[in-house]
Amino acid sequence: MSLFKRLAEVFGRKKEKEVRPEIKPREAVIPHKLPKAPPAPSVIETQVKEIIFEAKDQALRIRQEAEEEARRKSLELGKREENLERRILSMEEREKQLLLRQETLEGKMMEVEKVKQEQLAKLERAAQLTKEEARTLIMKAVEERLKEEIAKKIKEADTLARQESEKRAKEILVEAMKYGATDYVAEYTVSSVKLPDEEFKGRIIGKEGRNVRAFEMATGVDVDLDEEGVIRLSSFDPIRREVARTSLEKLIKDGRIQPTRIEEIVGRTKNEVEKIMFEEGEKLCHAIGVYNLPHDKIALLGRFKYRFSYGQNMIAHTLEETKIGVALSYELRANVNVVRLGCLFHDIGKVLTEEEGNHIDLGVDLLRRNDMPEAVVACVAEHHEDKPFSSIESIIVYIADAISGSRPGARYEDYEEYRKRLSDLEGIVKSQEGVREAYAIQAGREIRVIVDPGKVDDAKTTILAQKIKEEIERKLTYPGQVKITIIRELRVSETAK
Repeated sequence: MSLFKRLAEVFGRKKEKEVRPEIKPREAVIPHKLPKAPPAPSVIETQVKEIIFEAKDQALRIRQEAEEEARRKSLELGKREENLERRILSMEEREKQLLLRQETLEGKMMEVEKVKQEQLAKLERAAQLTKEEARTLIMKAVEERLKEEIAKKIKEADTLARQESEKRAKEILVEAMKYGATDYVAEYTVSSVKLPDEEFKGRIIGKEGRNVRAFEMATGVDVDLDEEGVIRLSSFDPIRREVARTSLEKLIKDGRIQPTRIEEIVGRTKNEVEKIMFEEGEKLCHAIGVYNLPHDKIALLGRFKYRFSYGQNMIAHTLEETKIGVALSYELRANVNVVRLGCLFHDIGKVLTEEEGNHIDLGVDLLRRNDMPEAVVACVAEHHEDKPFSSIESIIVYIADAISGSRPGARYEDYEEYRKRLSDLEGIVKSQEGVREAYAIQAGREIRVIVDPGKVDDAKTTILAQKIKEEIERKLTYPGQVKITIIRELRVSETAK
């Protein structure tokens, strides 16, 4: 219990006793006074004294503790001051040592500089060169030495880079050519049809040769019956040859061989061949990953099946070239879709036989009319280097075309010249007024002309033959002779109902 609480209790009891004094019985009156005894100390005074004594004792103890704490802190402070003084003295000593070392180093540096100057002076006297002249001379010598070394390194690096680039280019080309490997069968100008037996030859020839003449007129091919068991169909135009081959097989199977039936079968076969070409165009597009082309473009691409470029089938060539081009564009990080379309359409002009001009200009005009991207049009326009290359995609299309066309056995140079000569021969004849059809047969040694009987009468037929003869002699160069046969046939038909 604290000192103040105890004092409060003592004084509280004293007050309470004063408020409620004890009622003592009245004392008897003593007649005489007795001497008063000293009053005895009260309990409260005793307690107060004890409390005061305790307070003094506590105060003394607190004072002693405070003095002890002050003495302890004073000792700690003294020790810290002593440590600080020692550190200060140590730092001053180190600073003196550093200054001394610096002075020593400066002295040595001065000595070194002095020796250096003396050596330089000796070198200048010995070489009769100043410092700047010697420096310039040394720098030139070092530069010359390094120049030779650098040139040597550059040459070695250039040689190595060329070797590596050539090696890498060969690897890329070989890998691309592996992608383009396709089966190839050489087809030129002749198709063969096997006969079940020899008696079919007589039926095909017909009475006085009318069946074979009707067949040749309807198909535009030359029929060779000289070989036993086989009929050979000759024409520079593979579509005509295919129509003739398929028609002849149907006629042999049907057995009814006569002019009217021949014309019917040939007409039906032409439509079937058109469907076959369209399907081949679709196959070509799907094989190289091109979809959703317009119907007429697929039909044009399908004509590649029966077309040849220097004896190379154009479907096989286009498929091969496109695969090579796509593989190269992946390796060179070019635009794959532009290369794909450029390779697909690069020879599209070769099947536009109804129009005049070279196949590049015809192909470019066709693509622009159909709003093809200009990058694709540029690939077609530049694939024969007729124009400078405008992009890496054009270069890739050119390279792929060259690889496909230049491999051994892919092309036959004389065939293209032969085909061009016969095409020009037919073109000269078809340009004459009144001519309905013209077929070059017998390897160009004969041209058969079918005229419109309503426009050309018998008298004009003779004049037309003479005019065609003069045009051929004036415009074409050809071996031997060219026989001109004009056929004018008037047919009148009515239907009874």
